[in-house]
Amino acid sequence: MLTASTPRWSIDEVAAIYRTPVLELLLRAAEVHRRHHDPGEIQVCRLLSIKTGGCPEDCAYCPQSAHHKAAVESEPLMDVDAVVAEAERARRDGATRFCMGAAWREAKDDARFEQVLEMIRRIKAIGGLEVCTTLGMLTADQARRLKEAGLDAYNHNLDTSESFYGRIISTRTYEDRLDTLRHVREAGVSVCCGGILGMGESEGDRIALLHTLANLPEPPESVPINALVPVEGTPLAGRSRVDVWAMVRAIATARILMPTSMVRLSAGRLELSEAEQALCFLAGANSIFAGEKLLTTPNPEVDADRLLFERLGLRAREASPR
Repeated sequence: MLTASTPRWSIDEVAAIYRTPVLELLLRAAEVHRRHHDPGEIQVCRLLSIKTGGCPEDCAYCPQSAHHKAAVESEPLMDVDAVVAEAERARRDGATRFCMGAAWREAKDDARFEQVLEMIRRIKAIGGLEVCTTLGMLTADQARRLKEAGLDAYNHNLDTSESFYGRIISTRTYEDRLDTLRHVREAGVSVCCGGILGMGESEGDRIALLHTLANLPEPPESVPINALVPVEGTPLAGRSRVDVWAMVRAIATARILMPTSMVRLSAGRLELSEAEQALCFLAGANSIFAGEKLLTTPNPEVDADRLLFERLGLRAREASPR
């Protein structure tokens, strides 16, 4: 069993990969990608906010926090039928993974959690869709119940390095996040866990985040790499756009460290040109989120993505047989 004393990768090894001259890094990552994945295939995912705003967490990047003054209206948990209809639409648009996010600090054992379980059961019955949720912190029993309902994956990002984490969030600890990841893994649910670039962290923080992810007892099957989308009314509203080369380096390093994982080009994609997105795909990203929104922030339209795929000679991953 992997322990803290037997990491797969040392911090120096991760740093050396991340700091490789960028063209060489791209080449190495592309070679790893081709050994483990079809380089012409991209998984299309859809992310829906099923409960928006009013979150008691104080994450500095998030417009859904009740601590901030962003122009996000709080909305109650969506009706099950409405969520299932969105999942069906996503399936028709070519998505093979449907993700549901609720602005909760933690899941509660109440009627709303039962409602989420019913959403999962109903969406799995559609066929052809992986189902992922992000509901905040989970207990071991909640993770087990999500698995029993048919949940494929659970998203719970570490966001940044442990040393920088306290600059971004004070309402829960890094260890809290690791505990939820452990509960999810022990329940037999696939782990989706990544981070956000551009929050004011150093290069060393980015390296440390990737080091932590790669050295979890089992690496995440899904690693979303997000660029900060600064939102007016949040503490990070004034941050400038993260450099595309930082995104490319993070994606390429993640691909080399976690060769079999899906590396997801996530938030901030609207700010990337087609050429910049192509670099990210070359670096090993093999999944995107489609649709007009990622929770509450803008995202490229489905038709724009179809055109991008055409230009690059990419195709959307097809649904697995039921």
